[in-house]
Amino acid sequence: MESELLSVDMSQRTFADLTAELTAFVSGRGDGLASVFVPHATAGIAIMETGSGSEADLEEAVGRLLPRDDRWRHSHGSPGHGADHVLPAFISPTATIPVMGGELQLGTWQSIVFVDTNRDNPQRKVRFSFIGG
Repeated sequence: MESELLSVDMSQRTFADLTAELTAFVSGRGDGLASVFVPHATAGIAIMETGSGSEADLEEAVGRLLPRDDRWRHSHGSPGHGADHVLPAFISPTATIPVMGGELQLGTWQSIVFVDTNRDNPQRKVRFSFIGG
């Protein structure tokens, strides 16, 4: 298995499109599986369309589903931080994408998006892995 750890600054943003970085990582590697994993208890990976308003729609949906208020038992950190810890139950911290001929086999409008609502820790890591087949 080949692997690489990326640093991602999530200051002032909830979403980071990682498609270009993952595309570069798998380029020239042949056929196999690419894995994207965020080793954090408050973040996830979404495969979704970007640039069409979908990010704002997802942010609004997450806000309705996981409001940032005082209802959470996990209550340290910024107000509503408990919601951040529930997010990975809905947006998985990992995704696996087939690779053929060194190219991600994503649909036309699909992108790999890091989703992180946690404002307490903006410096994040993402692990890309490739298993050849």
